[in-house]
Amino acid sequence: MLSKKYRFHSRGGVRYTYQHGKTIRDSKISLVFAVNNRNHQRYAIVVSKKILKSAVGRNRIRRRVYEAIRAELPNIQKPVDCIFIINTKEIAQIDFKELRTIIHDLLIEAKII
Repeated sequence: MLSKKYRFHSRGGVRYTYQHGKTIRDSKISLVFAVNNRNHQRYAIVVSKKILKSAVGRNRIRRRVYEAIRAELPNIQKPVDCIFIINTKEIAQIDFKELRTIIHDLLIEAKII
């Protein structure tokens, strides 16, 4: 699990990232990112009720994506705020290696890695 240091703590940061950030879309996950003034990165995962009605399922998706991000942390050098928006409930079922590849490709396309 990703430590609290790397997560958003208020809605203000999320709002700022949505308003001033850039978006990269994939068929399963979208990434909204913006450079921040801190010395570390921050991440948030958004899973809508439209995607999955069950809170247990949404939290499972969130945990899986946080774990994939944690595996990529040593490669990330820039202080950025990233919001991963889940577009499909298939993320709960796909292989973890495939999920990690999707996250890695999004971060490369955003020039964060």
